[in-house]
Amino acid sequence: MFQDDGSSSVTSTPVQTFPLMSVSPGMGSPYPWLKELKSEERGLCLIHLLLTCAKHVASGNFEHANIALDQITHLASPEGDTMQRIASYFAEALANRILKTWPGIYKAVHSTKIPFASESILVRKMFFEYFPYLKIAFVITNQVIIEAMEGEKMVHVVDLNAGEPTQWRALLHDLSARPEGPPHLRITGVHQQKEVLDQMARVLIEDAEKLDIPFQFHPIVSKLENLDVEKLNVKTGEALAISSVLKLHSLLAPDDEVGKSRKNFQRVFQKNLVNGYSPSQDTASSSPLSTTITSTKIEVFLNALRALSPKVMVVAEQDSDHNKSSLMERLSESLYFYAALFDCLESTLPRSSMERLKVEKMLFGEEINNIISCEGGERIERHEKLEKWVQNLDLAGFACVPLSYYALLQSRRLLQGYSCDGCRIKEENGCVVMCWQDRPLFSVSAWKCRR
Repeated sequence: MFQDDGSSSVTSTPVQTFPLMSVSPGMGSPYPWLKELKSEERGLCLIHLLLTCAKHVASGNFEHANIALDQITHLASPEGDTMQRIASYFAEALANRILKTWPGIYKAVHSTKIPFASESILVRKMFFEYFPYLKIAFVITNQVIIEAMEGEKMVHVVDLNAGEPTQWRALLHDLSARPEGPPHLRITGVHQQKEVLDQMARVLIEDAEKLDIPFQFHPIVSKLENLDVEKLNVKTGEALAISSVLKLHSLLAPDDEVGKSRKNFQRVFQKNLVNGYSPSQDTASSSPLSTTITSTKIEVFLNALRALSPKVMVVAEQDSDHNKSSLMERLSESLYFYAALFDCLESTLPRSSMERLKVEKMLFGEEINNIISCEGGERIERHEKLEKWVQNLDLAGFACVPLSYYALLQSRRLLQGYSCDGCRIKEENGCVVMCWQDRPLFSVSAWKCRR
């Protein structure tokens, strides 16, 4: 669909000459030929228009970008087919990028847009319900934790993206069935919205009481980038497990306050030295006490987690390269990625479904907007491929733990009972990559501290 130079392969429509066209108000549709396009031609035309518009936006040619956006709005629709729907959100993101060159106008246009905690909770639940990917990530994470914690009497689980109690409710039931009896379980949930953590605490405490499991829930209201790892309150004698589902990528943004994170890690590092923890040679080389200190948020944070000596850590992330500096590269890559997600919803929910519209607008649309319209520290949706996460975690002193046969079996059984026929699972170097058809979308990997 794309040529080597990043342009569309569309060659038979008038779209190639659109920069020379002018909008003629009062004459009906200024682009009558757009209405004559068939579905496939319309999709190719939209891709071409989006790429061309992005090229003009990147070069600062807003006049031609405006013409392209006008043409896109005659073809795109948030209630149409996959390409029409996705084009609506990419066009909105490109328009927002232009508006940001006039901060006053941008702030005025978005001044009444107030995010509500209840809406974010609802959309996350919808994503969990209508896609199999989060369910699979949760099933694998729980199985990894159960296997790693066999025989442990004090278990501490840190959830770096707390919000969905379903995962930990399942873990409570699994631990209650252990032949040696359930351990004392403590879950620390990190989330920036107190309402989310309060709801999670109520559900889990009630379940633990019914199952007669010694249980504590420790809420931490914080953004991940502002998290003080000392507040995780990891205690001596606890077996620690860390779960991060679709969250670590937010730490790939440039950090203007690395000093704060570095001092935080130094406190934890010194504390572990006092408690008898000694880092390995390769971990020490990347520690903040080293002369070759790294200075990115993700490196500092992963080193801080490594200093806590977790018995296991499970990481789930979007498996796509949306972290390029070039707008054109990000747009091309994210078009494929989100088209696959929209296709998955197309096979699950009717086009008129309000649930589908909310997930596309409030979840995917917001992610697309962040990838396309934002730069610097404001751009937090910096998704990376699995191989990049392997490099990041390896440099921080973690070693990959191949997922067990039973973990893979459970995930495949879950997928078989799901209605999305295009969803696939493949094993990749001991990790799991979840796909739509052949397009990788999410990865799940398990890690332990390297000795």
